[in-house]
Amino acid sequence: MSGQHTDREPKVVSEGLWKVFGPHPERIVGSPEADLPREELMEKSGNVVAVGDASFEVHEGEIFVIMGLSGSGKSTLVRCLIRLVEPTAGHVTIAGTQVMDADADTLREVRRRKVGMVFQHFGLLPNRRVRDNVAYGLEIGGMGRRERYERADEVIGLVGLGGFEDSFPDELSGGMKQRVGLARALASDPEVLLLDEPFSALDPLIRGEMQDEVVRLQRQMHRTMIFITHDLREALQLGDRIAIMRAGRIVQIGTAAELLDEPADEYVRDFTADVPRALVLTAGDVVEPVDPSRTPPHETIPADTLLLDCIPAVADGRGLRVVDGGGRTIGCLGRRRVLNAIHGGRAPATRPGGP
Repeated sequence: MSGQHTDREPKVVSEGLWKVFGPHPERIVGSPEADLPREELMEKSGNVVAVGDASFEVHEGEIFVIMGLSGSGKSTLVRCLIRLVEPTAGHVTIAGTQVMDADADTLREVRRRKVGMVFQHFGLLPNRRVRDNVAYGLEIGGMGRRERYERADEVIGLVGLGGFEDSFPDELSGGMKQRVGLARALASDPEVLLLDEPFSALDPLIRGEMQDEVVRLQRQMHRTMIFITHDLREALQLGDRIAIMRAGRIVQIGTAAELLDEPADEYVRDFTADVPRALVLTAGDVVEPVDPSRTPPHETIPADTLLLDCIPAVADGRGLRVVDGGGRTIGCLGRRRVLNAIHGGRAPATRPGGP
């Protein structure tokens, strides 16, 4: 997936968000001490900067991935967005609501109606059937039984669990339980989905299936998602844009292509060094603008086609016309450009008319 969605309205805005644990945390915010290594800051002041000056926007319909190693602050950051963890400083806006200024009732409404949450641990009610687990939030919100069951059955079908409405959680596999969690988050028709390492407890095969499920649902429902992961390949596969965190700080925000081709520092460069580019970059990431003096190739491919899948089509020297989701031509692609992109560099500019 690719695209920065800069022409779309931000659904989530984080401005200068901080979370400092320790005595007098407000004294650390924005101070020179905040830039000290964590061990030194802890020894000097007893404080830890879990999230430091995090600023970003997530646009409507975007999958925004926040990734980092254990302890990087990514889970704390996503919890600060809806004040499950109370931030030390900063501003957050979700779907037009100023979260930091919200009173208890407004915050409850944001969590119940504007935001859906999916976490690593399923948190299903073991004594309730799938339908009742999915409908639980609607029940708490006061929706009538018939209406909430109709909505629950609708989203159960969306996540591929049709026929399991009357099953209990202990009758389901791990992947199926996580689908129930996803359906429960979708049931209230939220404007924003927060997914905090939702698949990390699943085995690799099921994890891959669930990643594909997120992509499928996104194409169908166009939800705004913030997805937390420690897995770079998962981040690159799912994210329209990715924010890489280290020691509480956002090091770089960019598309998969930008992270691979323009790493902000050695940390990001080392992080992405072993990524199989053919399995991450898409035709849209490396496409060449159409030369107006030449007729574009007849054969077309979608912009989200992986470069690996472009190789057979360009192997004989034929060019490809790359089209967006609406069928509009966004550029051309040829063998030389594909191979340059796969082998570790920004594809060089080519002669006019020669992708």
